[in-house]
Amino acid sequence: MDADSPDLSAPAAGLLALPPSLGPVRLVAVDGHAGSGKTTFAGRLSAALGGAPVVHLDDLATHREPFGWTGRLRKQVLEPLARGVAARHAVYDWTAREFGAVREVPVAPVVLLEGVGAGRRSVRPHLAALLWMELDQAAARARGELRDGPELAEFWAGWSRAEHAHFAADPSRPYADLRVDGVTGRILRSTLSDSRRPLLTCDISRI
Repeated sequence: MDADSPDLSAPAAGLLALPPSLGPVRLVAVDGHAGSGKTTFAGRLSAALGGAPVVHLDDLATHREPFGWTGRLRKQVLEPLARGVAARHAVYDWTAREFGAVREVPVAPVVLLEGVGAGRRSVRPHLAALLWMELDQAAARARGELRDGPELAEFWAGWSRAEHAHFAADPSRPYADLRVDGVTGRILRSTLSDSRRPLLTCDISRI
């Protein structure tokens, strides 16, 4: 996204106006293909929300289990926040290939969950809103490979296969409340005013 991306104060206000979805927290997912701009957008949205905590799913995924993080997310993040207490989760070190540091996620009006699969089926009942970065997989992959360099080309090939299989079985895009242009950062479509689905706290043990 370029430096002239639009102001996010209006969507931030819209998110803050939603009912809490996880204890006192409004859990908001930012999903999309790898390389689509999720981390950058989540950072800008966090700033517009006054410094909302951001949970990065890259910290919970691993080489062997790129999408096998639901148990860690539930136990280390969702359950504590649902009780109204700060969460603490282990952070995966992609170089050492093991979990190392621990990161704290404070209770806040909005907590952002950013990463591929953040809007997956098992997480959606706990979300106040789901945002989707609108950039197709090929374009997103090309951006990611350019960013990471040729030394990670093999990793990207394996990741792309896993991502394709994940979204084929468990798509997030059709359930998005907001769709965001992955290039400009502009909101393309909003259904935040719709009452098409309840935004209520659900039983976390279902994840």
